[in-house]
Amino acid sequence: MRRSGKTRRTEATRRTRRRLTAAAVCAAAVAALTAVPAQADTAAGHAAGHGTGTRAPHWAPKDTGVPEVRFRGLSAVSRDTAWLAGTRGTVLRTTDGGRNWRNVSPPGAAEVQFRDIEAFDARRAVVLAIGEGEASRVYRTDDGGATWTESFRNTDARAFYDCLTFFDHRHGLAVSDPVDGRFRILSTRDGGRSWTVLPDTGMPPALEGEAGFAASGQCLVSAGPKDVWLATGGAARARVLHSADRGRTWTATDAPVPGGDPARGVFALAFRDRAHGLAAGGDFRPDQASPDTAARTGDGGRTWRPAGTSPPAYRSGVAWLPHSRTTALAVGPTGTDLTTDAGRTWRTVDTGSYDTVDCAPRHGCWAAGERGRAARLEH
Repeated sequence: MRRSGKTRRTEATRRTRRRLTAAAVCAAAVAALTAVPAQADTAAGHAAGHGTGTRAPHWAPKDTGVPEVRFRGLSAVSRDTAWLAGTRGTVLRTTDGGRNWRNVSPPGAAEVQFRDIEAFDARRAVVLAIGEGEASRVYRTDDGGATWTESFRNTDARAFYDCLTFFDHRHGLAVSDPVDGRFRILSTRDGGRSWTVLPDTGMPPALEGEAGFAASGQCLVSAGPKDVWLATGGAARARVLHSADRGRTWTATDAPVPGGDPARGVFALAFRDRAHGLAAGGDFRPDQASPDTAARTGDGGRTWRPAGTSPPAYRSGVAWLPHSRTTALAVGPTGTDLTTDAGRTWRTVDTGSYDTVDCAPRHGCWAAGERGRAARLEH
């Protein structure tokens, strides 16, 4: 049935109001984050509530009930719904903003290490287990984790899968460390129900010692229907590889993040569109200094520029705040850092330990890490 012009205008007005509301929430969170000093385990500490007891936007811990698990996989669906994936084959899901977490771990997977999860909604998700040979696996659920299907198990002892990403609900990729001198790309066209190894003819040769870091599920990220980026380290130079055709052909660019050691490189990427991206990394060893831990690009990764003021230590995760062209968060074992100028400068706003961070497309930012830690940006 054809809708009237008035109906179309009304629906457009409602959509605009929803976008403006989400943007206003994001702006309020940013204003509060930048207005107060950093304090342990909160992104903003207590606001200047003038005796009212109110709090500014902050990382609010959400008890997962599994302190023995380290979560490096995180997918933020909304402010209410998020998925976590971690050690001991653990997958958790919340649909009430973190008040309750349901253990929806795949049966028989207690020995695997989950490092990445991509969720489409509260019921559908794809999770990646990492490791050499058959330890690298992919599982998919369509019923909120009540049942899982193992859709891929690596049978090549030389492969070690690190991260996965999806362009939409059907098309996605996973990446393995180099096999026969080139990174290996796994592709799905049916939402992770089946996978195919892509030809490596379009992949440039890997550097000696080069690999991806399975630290936060963000070494492989996408933006738009076809663009994908791969972060690397472990070699003489840290690099970011880019494909504009869903992983069939790639170009490689050096990143201004220190390399030269197996523990150094780019650990995480975040792109808010096809052009504007952020890189975070450093040296993951706690006894080593990590200068120049962040970089930015405005041309889709063809060139990268170092941040003028970087986070003070290694960072393993990074995410743009929704509805913002300039604001992002980076997390790591020693804290959370905030940029409000699209990655030119960063400052620490939290000293709690988190390994990964993710923000839902509309609103709702989450973080997760060691000792079962999970938190939501609240305001």
